[in-house]
Amino acid sequence: MIASSILVVAPFALSFFDMSLWHDLKPVQTYIHSVHEFVMMSWWGVLVGILFLSLLSKIPREFVMAALGNNKGAMGIFRAMLAGVLLDLCNHGILMIATKIYQRGASVGQVMAFLIASPWNSISLTFILIAMIGLKYTLMFIVLSCLIAFVSGMIFDALVERGTLPKNQNAFELPDGFKFWAEAKAQFSQVKWSPLLVLDMVKSGLMDSKMVVRWLLVGIVLASVLRVFFTPEMFAQYFGPSVIGMMATLAFATVLEVCSEGSSPIAADLVNRAIAPGNAFAFLMAGASTDYTEIMVMKDATKSWKVALFLPLVTLPQIIILGLLINGVF
Repeated sequence: MIASSILVVAPFALSFFDMSLWHDLKPVQTYIHSVHEFVMMSWWGVLVGILFLSLLSKIPREFVMAALGNNKGAMGIFRAMLAGVLLDLCNHGILMIATKIYQRGASVGQVMAFLIASPWNSISLTFILIAMIGLKYTLMFIVLSCLIAFVSGMIFDALVERGTLPKNQNAFELPDGFKFWAEAKAQFSQVKWSPLLVLDMVKSGLMDSKMVVRWLLVGIVLASVLRVFFTPEMFAQYFGPSVIGMMATLAFATVLEVCSEGSSPIAADLVNRAIAPGNAFAFLMAGASTDYTEIMVMKDATKSWKVALFLPLVTLPQIIILGLLINGVF
């Protein structure tokens, strides 16, 4: 956390000075510019994520679980997937919410469905993608990502039932006769808002966000170093619609740490310049499936390496098959 903070904060501060000072040190200039770009992309998602965490810290587990539905069965997975699609956050902000709903008792399958469907399926980013790659591909990508999220959620819950993966120790059953809206109205009427309450909520949100922020900082450092040696244009030019191109795309997406907004232009280049829409879909989805930040955060949240590593194991085969089908059909 400390080392990564220094490697991010210092160059970010330098980015506001005259960049021509680094004209003779091109790698340094590229690193500073990349850090600045990543921070400007992700800061709002982190802040909104902290805001949601602050609110969730004061919401009883019964309300979180009632909103997601029963933590067993297809309907619970479907509602978690739908929540992920509709929640307008980038992948770094959504990670905080995913860890919190796990702590509030959601099943492993619900958390995974929520996480897989979330990173780029926000309302605002949908319109950006429509502008970049067109309505047809955008809708197709959304539908297929929801399919992967739902199927993966069902698989994870089945693996938990079989004992292959550990259960969520925070899980619990809703009380008999629990009525969401009636209870929510009664609870909200009892809240006594005060500056101390708001301060306590913000403090809880900041504390809960540390686990995500530290890995986000590491990701920004690694991605900025990567940009010193490789450009998105090189990626779009050489990673075409083939099996080798698909594998290279997934490998690149694994090590390239970008927010959902940052990945959209690269995905658009894969559609428009590399003529590889399947690779674009795989690149977007791999942000949730192979991203080391998400894997490490899931490991910390679930206290299980198996759960974290099953994320790419379960989702990658689906992503590869659908990506190759898109390249072959369209």
